[in-house]
Amino acid sequence: MGLFLGIDTSNYTTSTALYDSSNDTVIHSRKLLPVREGELGLRQSDAVFAHVKQLPEVINSLLGDKQYKFDGVGYSARPRDVEGSYMPCFLVGEMLAKVLANQSSAPLYDFSHQAGHIAAALYSANRLDLLKREFVAFHFSGGTTEGLWVKPDRDCVMQIKQVSGTLDLNAGQVVDRVGGMLGIPFPAGKELEKLALTCNTDYHVRVKLKGMDCCLSGVENQCRDMLAKGSQKNEVAKFCLDTICATVQAMSEAIMLECGDIPRVYAGGVTSNSLVRNHISQWLGGVFATPELSSDNAVGVALLAYLRAQRSRL
Repeated sequence: MGLFLGIDTSNYTTSTALYDSSNDTVIHSRKLLPVREGELGLRQSDAVFAHVKQLPEVINSLLGDKQYKFDGVGYSARPRDVEGSYMPCFLVGEMLAKVLANQSSAPLYDFSHQAGHIAAALYSANRLDLLKREFVAFHFSGGTTEGLWVKPDRDCVMQIKQVSGTLDLNAGQVVDRVGGMLGIPFPAGKELEKLALTCNTDYHVRVKLKGMDCCLSGVENQCRDMLAKGSQKNEVAKFCLDTICATVQAMSEAIMLECGDIPRVYAGGVTSNSLVRNHISQWLGGVFATPELSSDNAVGVALLAYLRAQRSRL
């Protein structure tokens, strides 16, 4: 059918992608938003300003000096597919998407950031066939810790309903807060993983859920207590990630009991962690995004634009 552009301006990454449906290939370009040393995040006003500065650089890196005519343009318009889901940072991507779609006389499609994560996971795992049936998706990141029931939808490609979540902190927040305790710059995921891999201790953590929901704020407190009592930094890092592994497993098992043993897809930056991936793969299996496409990216949004265009022609 042609070329489909995706734009995603999440709270921490400026991202663009180009999907070529003629050969099922994708290229993408992205850049993390700058966070001041010692801080654990950004205010929305700062995120919006950073995207305005970075988006021209990121889109030029993707397209170079070529003049493309797009057959569809997709963008992330909101964090999740629920009423009231909104973040100002997505307005930056929306503005550019509207301009480029108008320039190409191409249809414009809006999606949730979460739907983009799921689509990127399915594409990178070569499991787009799951879009034709029901499955469970888990989205673990700095802003989301959710289990999702996903069904096919003719108009929006997929219908997403939350069935479990966190009652306090998100998994990615815990990683960044514990990383901050250990002197690791934000975002802390990769460096915390490297540190944890130097620890030979396995922490067998028992997780108590409330229904199918988890509570993660206690992990931060336990890690702080470990440091105060003289534990080594790599031990604290390993305990943190072992607890997240146990939490992901407990949530997965709870949903399997409720929904049956249907396909499970894991997406979001936390699932790029090798400890989490290996633990869940060993005990429960499942479909994982590649590490490259686990964190925020516009690949899924570009792909969803193609799938929406395809459906409009039926």
